[in-house]
Amino acid sequence: MNRHPSTEAERLMLDAKKAILQEQHRRFQEMQKDGRWDDAMKQLHVTLSCAADLLKDSVTVLERTVSQHKNNEANTLPESLLPPDSNQP
Repeated sequence: MNRHPSTEAERLMLDAKKAILQEQHRRFQEMQKDGRWDDAMKQLHVTLSCAADLLKDSVTVLERTVSQHKNNEANTLPESLLPPDSNQP
């Protein structure tokens, strides 16, 4: 399946953000394991911020993909299956 270049770029961006999140989480766990609680709590804030950013961007990409899919379906339906207001020029 060929993907649109912007879809590929979005996927790469999400993959990069996921890798950053994983690294931040690893750092948090390491600090927690070492008993560095003050540092771990600061790191937790960074980790949660990365997670929120990844989730926000993932939802944006998902919404855009669903919208494009709906538009593609509407463009391929025969006129007889389109809602009445869609049949007018």
